[in-house]
Amino acid sequence: MDFLTLIQIFDSTIRLATPLLLACLAGLYSERAGIFDIGLEGKMLMAAFFSAAIAAVSGSVWLGLLAGIASSLLLSGLHGLASITFRGNQLISGVAINFLAAGMTVLVAQDWFQQGGRTPSLFGGGRFPPIKWPFADALSDVPVIGPIYSELLSGHSILVYVALLAVPATWWVLYRTRFGLRLRAVGENPAAVDTAGVSVVGLRYAAVAICGVLCGIAGAYLATALQAGFVKDMTAGRGFIALAALIFAKWRPWQAMGACLLFGLLQAVALRFQNIDLGGVTIPVQVMDALPYVLTVVILAGFVGKAIPPRAGGEPYVKER
Repeated sequence: MDFLTLIQIFDSTIRLATPLLLACLAGLYSERAGIFDIGLEGKMLMAAFFSAAIAAVSGSVWLGLLAGIASSLLLSGLHGLASITFRGNQLISGVAINFLAAGMTVLVAQDWFQQGGRTPSLFGGGRFPPIKWPFADALSDVPVIGPIYSELLSGHSILVYVALLAVPATWWVLYRTRFGLRLRAVGENPAAVDTAGVSVVGLRYAAVAICGVLCGIAGAYLATALQAGFVKDMTAGRGFIALAALIFAKWRPWQAMGACLLFGLLQAVALRFQNIDLGGVTIPVQVMDALPYVLTVVILAGFVGKAIPPRAGGEPYVKER
């Protein structure tokens, strides 16, 4: 494998890891506040549809992004209403959101566009264009540095850079701000936070809202940057893979980025090498495509007992009178 091929694989890794990273950070905020959210998949799917649909109708990818975030926030509000206000089962609420999104997106898409549950292909202003860094073309022929700068670092859409910058931003918010301290505390001991005069309900709704925004951006990226429109079930389990990455990272942002890049690398390798020949034995493409999902199962089976979640996670808070 030559150096340029390696750079291209890493470039694909970053693109494919972006929606996983955004969804993983979304789950990080929610679960750090004590709200388990397995509805990441549904929120991403809903955001992917509405971002693509509004971008196709309006011709503006930015309006599509806002629509995707708004739709994800709506589902986050439903999850918060069920699990925070009415103290319902958080897992059942997340499953319901996934079912709602899977059915509603296809139904509305078919009624709206009559294209078999998909949106029209996006062109021009309906997609996020790649951003070329200064001197990327001029430096492309420089050995080693050129491919890294022009291929690996340059040429991504703005949402890729937003996802990468969200990692240090999340670390700073959680570990260097009063809001982050309270958010982590409400996931560990909500009674102590309540005793200090801080609203547990308000903090948990804030975490759920941040989760909705990040899932909205992830879904919009799928439909308007990584691909050129919405198709049925296009998230393809990415929400669940993001949850596995979150457990693997033990609810920490920098480790979450590493875990998501690992999943993205497996997807990039599967796309690049369809059939691998190992000593006369050909590994079929189906095995390569299954690698990210196999790793998800391995991580959940091997780390779910070792990674300790927030102590108050999944438990509704009942204020003492």
